[in-house]
Amino acid sequence: MNAEYRRSIIANSATERIMKHCPKTRPHHLVLMIPIFFALCMAAAGCDTANDQTLPPTTTNVATTTRSDTHTTPAKEDRPRIVALGDSLTAGLGVPPDESYPSRLQRHLDQAGYSYHVVNAGVSGDTTAGALRRLDWVLKNQPSIVILELGANDGLRGQPIKTIHGNLQKILQRLKDRQVHILLTGMKIPPNYGFDYTSQFSEIFPQLADEFDVAFMPFFLEDVAAHRSLNQADGIHPTGEGYAIVVEHLMTYLEPLLRAPLSSTS
Repeated sequence: MNAEYRRSIIANSATERIMKHCPKTRPHHLVLMIPIFFALCMAAAGCDTANDQTLPPTTTNVATTTRSDTHTTPAKEDRPRIVALGDSLTAGLGVPPDESYPSRLQRHLDQAGYSYHVVNAGVSGDTTAGALRRLDWVLKNQPSIVILELGANDGLRGQPIKTIHGNLQKILQRLKDRQVHILLTGMKIPPNYGFDYTSQFSEIFPQLADEFDVAFMPFFLEDVAAHRSLNQADGIHPTGEGYAIVVEHLMTYLEPLLRAPLSSTS
């Protein structure tokens, strides 16, 4: 199936979903909604070949730093690891590798004097089910901290709330069993999916944060989503400047974990 055809199918599916969840939507409102959903679908279609990965990413990026300090620092392989586990928002779809949020986080940590090695385990198009299947690979990296940014693709495809919740629950439980420190990030989807679905989707993340007593960032794209200048043409994925803001907010929730005792997996 070529990309053009795939995009058209997904766009039609998105339109049908709007009508299903918003039966009272007026025609002229629908015309305004379709471009937004078409952008969402183009992003999903562009990542289609990576959906539901059962293997670790073949080109997992290791975030690097351009520091020129002359003092001795531990080799990256000897530092405790932070694994950024997520989808295209973590992988850095559409921006140079050094502008992705894991790369920017690495530089921020280096400049702040934190000796951690950030591993970019983002896979474009990934779902909670795909991330669960590659969790063994994540754990082989012996992470001290895992940043979870997942669920957006599940929500955009209208996956059952119970399924999304269950997959994230299994991921969190396995990480907790290995005594890994966790930062869970919340996600939101457009309101056009219907009030019940969007509200239940948003509630998944704080519920799990409470259940597993983990650090929680309420919305991964806070102050970035819906700001045209901070997003790429698709209106979904941040620019490098947008990711800089993501990292700035993320550090507020990550910093306490950086000071916590290292997990036994390190």
